[in-house]
Amino acid sequence: MNAQRPSVAKEFILPLSGNTPTLELVGGKAYSLMRMASAGLPVPGGFCVTTAAYLRFVADNGLAGRIHTALQSADAEKPATLDECSRSIRELFLASRIPEAVSREVAEAYSALPGRDPAVAVRSSATAEDLPGMSFAGQQETFLNVRGPAAVVESVRRCWASLWTARAIGYRIRQRIGHDGVSLAAVVQTLVPAEVSGVMFTANPLNGRRDQAVINASWGLGETIVGGLVSPDTITFDKQRRKILARDTAAKEVMTVLSGSGTEEQPVPERKRLAPALSDRQAAALVKLGLQVERMYGAPMDIEWALHGGALFLLQARPVTALPHPEGPSQVWELPDPKGQYMRTSVVELLPGPLSPLFSTMGVRCFLEGNRRMAKELMGSESVIPDNYLLTIGGFAYMKVSFSPKEMWAMFRYMLLGMPRMLREGVPYWRNVGLPAYRAAIARWEGRDLQALSAGKLLEGAGDVLNGYAVNLGAMMAGTMGPSAGSEGLFTQVYQKAVRREGDPPASTFLMGFENAPLRAEKNLYDLAEWCKPRTDLAAYLTGTPAADISAAYTGNQPPPAVPVEDWKSWRGRLADHLEQFGSCIYDMDFANPLPSDEPSPIIDMLRRYLSGEARNPYDRERTLVRARDTAEADVRARLGGIKRWAFEKALKWAQSQAPLREDGIAAVGLGYPLLRKMLLELGARLAEAGALSSAGEIFWLEESELASAAASLDRGETPPDCRAQAGRRIAEWESRKAVVPPPMLPPSSKYLGISTEGWLTVTEGEQGASTLKGIGTSAGTVTAAARVLRGPEDFGRLRPGEVLVAKITTPAWTPLFSLASAVVTDVGGPLSHSSIVAREYGIPAVLGTGVATRRIRDGQTVTVDGGRGVVTLIEGG
Repeated sequence: MNAQRPSVAKEFILPLSGNTPTLELVGGKAYSLMRMASAGLPVPGGFCVTTAAYLRFVADNGLAGRIHTALQSADAEKPATLDECSRSIRELFLASRIPEAVSREVAEAYSALPGRDPAVAVRSSATAEDLPGMSFAGQQETFLNVRGPAAVVESVRRCWASLWTARAIGYRIRQRIGHDGVSLAAVVQTLVPAEVSGVMFTANPLNGRRDQAVINASWGLGETIVGGLVSPDTITFDKQRRKILARDTAAKEVMTVLSGSGTEEQPVPERKRLAPALSDRQAAALVKLGLQVERMYGAPMDIEWALHGGALFLLQARPVTALPHPEGPSQVWELPDPKGQYMRTSVVELLPGPLSPLFSTMGVRCFLEGNRRMAKELMGSESVIPDNYLLTIGGFAYMKVSFSPKEMWAMFRYMLLGMPRMLREGVPYWRNVGLPAYRAAIARWEGRDLQALSAGKLLEGAGDVLNGYAVNLGAMMAGTMGPSAGSEGLFTQVYQKAVRREGDPPASTFLMGFENAPLRAEKNLYDLAEWCKPRTDLAAYLTGTPAADISAAYTGNQPPPAVPVEDWKSWRGRLADHLEQFGSCIYDMDFANPLPSDEPSPIIDMLRRYLSGEARNPYDRERTLVRARDTAEADVRARLGGIKRWAFEKALKWAQSQAPLREDGIAAVGLGYPLLRKMLLELGARLAEAGALSSAGEIFWLEESELASAAASLDRGETPPDCRAQAGRRIAEWESRKAVVPPPMLPPSSKYLGISTEGWLTVTEGEQGASTLKGIGTSAGTVTAAARVLRGPEDFGRLRPGEVLVAKITTPAWTPLFSLASAVVTDVGGPLSHSSIVAREYGIPAVLGTGVATRRIRDGQTVTVDGGRGVVTLIEGG
């Protein structure tokens, strides 16, 4: 069932195998099929009629203006307007002439398929379908059992027209996807006359378990399942143990079969109605194929499949768009020291989720070594940093906060003596020692040909960059995090007790509006949006095209047809410069997690929001904050004198000198991560090629010792150990842990050294009520609005202006979203975390450290956020 590849280059046709096109050229369905076919997966042969053919058809018939006119009356809330709009556009398409060059190429490509007038399936492939976070399933049409060149050409035309069904138009309006930015390709494939077909999810769609796959199977073609005409068999499969967990064999009454001119529904023969449609062996083989697709995409997948003549075929694959958070196993918290105490605080706020094995070994080791170097150079002794100061418990990062008498004495002795020096020299140490050491490590390896390096050299380079990261992080923690917390706390106390009068602004007003790295990134992106505005074709493309499509075009350097080439090249260069400067800003300190520079869609989406006016001008916000700060300072100075004036000025000067440093420091954490990830992924690709891993990305699920051994094997010319099954088990365990809420303190307690942790440590799950969540109020104010739960950067585009941003934690890379949000609620964080600082700058309420917000708050649910009291009220039915 393989297509013969056309021997002559075509303008409008691409074979399904041997190509790596862009989403913009072939649409979501074809893009996925081409990826699978090129990877050697069993995809029926055929070809794609690219979007270039659709655009030529629209242009030659002058349809763009008439489509635009018809769309003016479309209202997503009024179905009759959608039906009328759809009818008029489809009539235009069916009455228009297909360009002769398009018809000829389609007919020639069809004739090159095996057989005489072979039966094919003609499927629509839109540029805004099968994308993460959106499901366009069933909105465009598919034609089965099409025979003959003329019938194939006509089916392609009907696919084009189906881009304008009432359902598709309404969905795009509701999802705020511009109609001008969509187009449609068509896939023509040899038809599989399936005896059995169905759908497979490579994660369990009912409970979110990533270690399970679920298969639906029925007799005949898959239309009976997709169309809901039959209750299919359901098989739940354990991906790790390669065995069936449960099988539900349904009474299958109807099946779709091929007829002379299409398909028809027939009764299932009596002997087959209660018989399993898929054997255990066939189910295992199907899941094996599904795992290959899942590893290729790096995400759970929804796959349509067919079985014919004992062979399995993959007909479609798309990322799962609505998978519930996985149910995790009961978590056992085994303490390294049964009498010890451990907290999720300080730098752990940058590690909100479960850790990858490579970070929990290599990353944590380097962190401890960097902190010890800082302690020795600033305080005179490494013993200030105890063993296992940062460690992993139950897969999560914790700080050790209980110490032996020897450790306590060392910390008391050296910290007491070294604290004045640390406060005096901490910032210069970070600027002159920590940060330069990091930059020097990056410079030693940047620009080198990674493919030419041995496996051992790649691992050495990764270790060198990580050592630089650790030295910088230790210096940053000593020079910025501690002093910024101490200086703000001291100023707040002086202001509250000796200066503030009724009606005066809060202490935070005096510390806002200073330039820092996240603000520079915001302004740089805003400047890029302003540059785009007068370039109307470019601006129209950016505002009317999904961010994922723009990202694909940017990555593939495919200039959109409607954008002048010079404008595109200049915009692309400017975005590349932005990513070069700010793309290393981390979402999470675990280097297994992608960066903005890896996937620029969230950055592009924010650029679109600046262009559309949804997001606020960061320059205006900065000016407002500076004016408020200057006014507050002038008012205080006008009425203070003597010792109060002296104390105010001293505390204010110290606090203001520290104000921007914490954000600058956190923004610099990931400076070496782009290079670090490139080196590790290059090494991972070699291990995958050698059969040790299934994909390059699985390298993050090896421990440091395992990776060192595997790299040494490669350099000796030996086959490294097969780690695929082990990596798969660890990934599944990591996924399941995402549903776990790690206690803020182990053993659980509301006090530390007899002092209440309320107000600075995450609230425990057991303390939360049924309709209210307690947290740490870090930015005053009250807002009632719909909540938007964001799991990570892949969800950034879902936040709408005025919604409450709900997340595990936010880092500087999340800053632009604050210009859209009306309030912020997080699982992790405290008074001096990034979320609280930025929320105060934007003047929006913030409640942090709830522990469970991302689990307890439903997406779209109405909530009231009281940042003064630190309470979030969940409104039922909202």
